[in-house]
Amino acid sequence: MNDTQAYIPRLKAHYESVVVREMIEAFGYTNIMQTPRIEKVIVNMGVGDAANDSKVINNAVADLTAITGQKPVVTKAKQSIATFKLREGMAIGAKVTLRRARMYDFLDRLINIALPRVRDFRGLSSRSFDGLGNFSMGLKEQIIFPEIDYDRIDKIRGMDVVICTTAKTNDEGLALLKGINMPFTS
Repeated sequence: MNDTQAYIPRLKAHYESVVVREMIEAFGYTNIMQTPRIEKVIVNMGVGDAANDSKVINNAVADLTAITGQKPVVTKAKQSIATFKLREGMAIGAKVTLRRARMYDFLDRLINIALPRVRDFRGLSSRSFDGLGNFSMGLKEQIIFPEIDYDRIDKIRGMDVVICTTAKTNDEGLALLKGINMPFTS
């Protein structure tokens, strides 16, 4: 690729060439700009045991950096909870907000590489929409991503992935994500 060509992720090219046309036919949009699109993807990893050991949060940040290709923001506790030995301001997790090319690359790897590596995977539930076309899902382990070296991890951690779309309804959001080959159960 030379300097004059811009990098277009494979999933974005598929969305622009196939999914937009299918959604215009299915929902009867009069303008291309009416078709829903993916705005951002938020990946969140909660680290509850960071209250006892502050080094744990660094490992979670390193894992999220490897998975997403972007440095995460460390999230801090908003209030103190004595039963959990949690103080206000303690680091309890990490999150990344992906947009544009990194978002499409992450979704491509999630759909085609990571989700098929989940043990006993039968598809995603289509009930995980929030009513406004945004989809949330949880992953139980970070080792399904090929960027994570299994021998170097200290602990298996789960993560939440939220896909925010411009869809107005759950049906539009479901059609959008099915169009980019998200593996939903029927």
